[in-house]
Amino acid sequence: MDVIDQSRRGRRRPGGRGDSRRQSRYRYRDTKLAYLMLAPVVVLLGLFVAWPAVYAGFLSFQDWSFYKDPEFVGWRNYVNVLTDPLFLATIGRGFAFVLMTVPVMLVLAFLFASLVVSVSKRFATVLKVSIYIPTIISAVITSIIFVLIYNYSGGLLNAGLALFGIDPVAWIGDPAWALLAIAVPAIWLGMGLTSLIMVAAMIDIPGEYYEAAAMEGAGWWQKTAYITLPQMKNVFLYLLITGFVAAIQQFELPLVMTQGGPLDSTTLPNLFIFNHFRNDINVGYSIAAALLLFVVLGSVSALVFKFVNSERLVD
Repeated sequence: MDVIDQSRRGRRRPGGRGDSRRQSRYRYRDTKLAYLMLAPVVVLLGLFVAWPAVYAGFLSFQDWSFYKDPEFVGWRNYVNVLTDPLFLATIGRGFAFVLMTVPVMLVLAFLFASLVVSVSKRFATVLKVSIYIPTIISAVITSIIFVLIYNYSGGLLNAGLALFGIDPVAWIGDPAWALLAIAVPAIWLGMGLTSLIMVAAMIDIPGEYYEAAAMEGAGWWQKTAYITLPQMKNVFLYLLITGFVAAIQQFELPLVMTQGGPLDSTTLPNLFIFNHFRNDINVGYSIAAALLLFVVLGSVSALVFKFVNSERLVD
């Protein structure tokens, strides 16, 4: 009995002080390893994101150019930007461009994704590859292609209209049509990734929902309205925010296709800032305009998140 009692006393109990120390040591080692793995990313973010943002904020309060030392001018650059009717016009034009592109792109991508999930696996693969091809094409190449399509005298679009007896239209030479002409390739470029994200979201919806709806006699419209759309709410929220940010910051298409013309009808905010930076020696104005555009993007995104609540999908 004495031997048994001694062996029991010598045996460590689970959850004792020794186990706690061992768990603390392992936890400390895992924490150090996590910080060590995150360190390169944090350093890169600090060098290429955080510090440039802080320095840009500093320069926005300066009268600075590449030819002279910075001179503190307070809020003058911001006042000049906010009272510049050209800058305010580009912001309004950017919102108009968003309304031309994002809703249409979301609707078309949803319809295409619905088609992909309803056909055979082999045909769905062909459809997904075909819709993704525009995504890997450079925006500059896309701009050149659509300039040739919109050409007044020998363009493919006007040639098609001529078959129906319609006079040719100066698609990128008329202020009434130029912004819409740029919106079309923007939708074409964004359709691929948007469609594939929607396809992935539709596949992730449990099939039992549709089976139960079919047993109740629901058709495609009822299934879409009461199952697909509610279950894809988070995906639509993500695509709405990213589509808005990408559309209002569109740069390559107006730069290559129209250079912001005619009559500044296609000068979007980023192109306005770029042109001002290239032509004005006061760099502080351009930096202030860029930071104000960042404020606009952040404010609109916050409002969308506030009014379109994100919910977790529950199976």
